[in-house]
Amino acid sequence: MSFVVEMNGAQNNGINGNSVHHVSVRTHVSVNPAKLKSHRQRWNVRPSEMSKKTLNPIRAIVDGMKLTPNPEKPMIALSIGDPTVFGNMPTDDTVLQAVKEAIDSHKYNGYAPSVGYQKSREAVANFYSCPEAPLEDKDVILSSGCSQAIELAISVLCNPGDNILVPRPGFSLYKTLAVSMGIQVKHYNLLPEKSWEIDLQHLESLIDDKTACLIVNNPSNPCGSVFSREHQHKILSVASRNCIPILADEIYGDMVFPGCDFQPLAPLSSDVPILSCGGLAKRWLVPGWRMGWILIHDRNYIFGTGIREGLVKLSQRILGPCTVVQGALERILNDTPPEFYQGTISFLKSNSEICYSELSTVPGLNPVMPSGAMYIMVGIEMEHFPDFQNDVEFTERLVTEQSVFCLPATAFEYPNFFRIVVTVPEEMMIEACIRIREFCARHYRPRSQDSHELDQ
Repeated sequence: MSFVVEMNGAQNNGINGNSVHHVSVRTHVSVNPAKLKSHRQRWNVRPSEMSKKTLNPIRAIVDGMKLTPNPEKPMIALSIGDPTVFGNMPTDDTVLQAVKEAIDSHKYNGYAPSVGYQKSREAVANFYSCPEAPLEDKDVILSSGCSQAIELAISVLCNPGDNILVPRPGFSLYKTLAVSMGIQVKHYNLLPEKSWEIDLQHLESLIDDKTACLIVNNPSNPCGSVFSREHQHKILSVASRNCIPILADEIYGDMVFPGCDFQPLAPLSSDVPILSCGGLAKRWLVPGWRMGWILIHDRNYIFGTGIREGLVKLSQRILGPCTVVQGALERILNDTPPEFYQGTISFLKSNSEICYSELSTVPGLNPVMPSGAMYIMVGIEMEHFPDFQNDVEFTERLVTEQSVFCLPATAFEYPNFFRIVVTVPEEMMIEACIRIREFCARHYRPRSQDSHELDQ
């Protein structure tokens, strides 16, 4: 049955079956003209609370530095964790060819599932699966770089008011993401005298009933350290005792120097559930391609269906990583020759040794030899450099006088150190070390005889 309804003179005719019914309805509604106006009398557009809480410590510190290089010396930037900057570390031709073939196939120009193509997820699962920690395609979520993988992992494990445990010194993105979501960050200490192992006693002391996640970054940015199996077992013991899941940031996985063994955390776990985050950026030297992933290792079905479903839902907020790179992923993982990885690692180790050797003999500096990744941390004995109050001023003046830019470790919550990126060409690495030595020689002040006697 349908109606012909007349409202204030307007008619709409409708037919249903064999009958037509006409109903006249007249309404008399008193409308206050003032209510038709917007309640807002003026523009009032404000930034969201999330945007106001979002702060990248590196950008905040670097943007506040007075970086005016010495015009007589070409700039050497040892601050950017991008291995492609100087053009001396290209990816392998096999990797490029895989992408070209994906483009030429015309198969990857449309939308993919938010979690990635099944074939691409299978390729990642097969590449990282092992008997101790088997993986299937359903255990892989593809993401727009490892950074988004970390964001998804934090988002699915934590609620506002929870806290997460992050390393100090550590990658600043963890804090940037967490704080913007209303999640408290608790920093656990790494020990430079023990090659940046975790202070396990300090770590466990931070855990409370609001602790939702432990972030373990191995190999480390900014330290270049690689944890032993023994140490990782101890980390897992802490997590197991306290029933805390782990977010394992392993973007530098297998990017370790000869004689050092990288062991993914998941195969060592008997009960702790782990979300392992990785990607193509560093090992394959293509950070701009934005291809990352989460590997879901669910010991004893602790995550259950909820965490998996949550990750899928969160991934649906955007439409996933680049489809062309997804189309090339199987070939990239399976066909990249071992010689490419070996060449990268050999170069990084050589540059690290040059840097460590040169700076370890500079009075007032204490470099810590790395075992992998792309970085070396250098301690500053600030008492010997009275011209500067802290590492930020030290590195700022290093730019002004020597045109060498190292990142102050205050950006990693670890003052009185600076981080050097070792991906620059060798001759540039040597030149930078010479300039750092000259800078330190100019500003170094030995302890006075009086203060030495007072210490005794």
